[in-house]
Amino acid sequence: MQIRQLQREDLPQVIVLWNEAVAAGEVVYYPLTEQYFRRKFESNPQYDPRYSMVAEADGKILGFISGTVKKEFLPGETNENTPGYLTCIFVQKASRGQGIGKALVDALANAFKAAGKTRLSFDGDGNPIQLDWIVPGTPGHDHNKAPGMDVDCPGYPFLLALGFEERAREVAMYLDLADYVPWEGQKAKQEELLSQGVYTGRYDPSLHYDYDRMCDRVGKEYWRNVLRSEIECHEQGRPNMDPALQPDGRVPAGPRPLLVATHEGHIVAFTGPVDQQASGRGWFCGICTDPMYERRGIASVLFHLLMREFIAEGATFSTLFTGVENHAQRIYLRAGFRPVRTFALLEKAI
Repeated sequence: MQIRQLQREDLPQVIVLWNEAVAAGEVVYYPLTEQYFRRKFESNPQYDPRYSMVAEADGKILGFISGTVKKEFLPGETNENTPGYLTCIFVQKASRGQGIGKALVDALANAFKAAGKTRLSFDGDGNPIQLDWIVPGTPGHDHNKAPGMDVDCPGYPFLLALGFEERAREVAMYLDLADYVPWEGQKAKQEELLSQGVYTGRYDPSLHYDYDRMCDRVGKEYWRNVLRSEIECHEQGRPNMDPALQPDGRVPAGPRPLLVATHEGHIVAFTGPVDQQASGRGWFCGICTDPMYERRGIASVLFHLLMREFIAEGATFSTLFTGVENHAQRIYLRAGFRPVRTFALLEKAI
């Protein structure tokens, strides 16, 4: 057996390997096709073919692994302080238990070490290559990224046995929008907030309100990047071309609505951008609230406004992720969402 870089002629066998795991229910990822591989991997500007490898014996592909490193960094990030990302790993079922998976992980880790990395991470939130997955028990309803390793997947105990440690867990929640439960107190809460000078609703980017204060307090550059990118699109009258902010590889028709809470010239909370995937999923990046404005009902108002926007646009379902101990789960549960899957964010030193 040899571990080597993936070649174009290997792809048909990799597709079989991947789809056998999908058919067996071992993973919830989309089935793999050549078109999907081109769009999700090769067309991503941060894909690097050096980090896609196969295990081969006598011309037969027994295993496949793919990873990547960031080429574009948020403020404060560098090549040295960001990990190498493990995107996926598959081993033929009949060939498991023979060290193939470990050999693939070791080969990827060594390639990352040669690139100056000190950590290997299975973290879909940071990985620029994000894999779509299908919610079990639904008619193909999907989510555009898996934030980590599905804890019900055979890969979870496998990576733990190789020394990966669990940093966090996120729960996936799902709602058929026909079952959405409106919040009766939404309008009253909006009026109460407005009496305090806090507006909630669609944002007019021409106001040029400050959002840096909120992002500084939250301490996550991701939100600053989302807001800057979307507001620039509004100002220039164009769709967002950032692949990280396109839910399914589809370019939006134009600038997308932003839902915010504002106070005295500052954006103090945000959700959106409001979009819809081709599958019918209401898509958004998440919800961010300035810590100084928490526990005032702002997140609940914005979330229910978001659900109403989805329904108005014709979306049929929505999915989201949240930390397993995040108190915001109460908001989602009251709206009708239900937990459907749990994912672990894993990492190890290399």
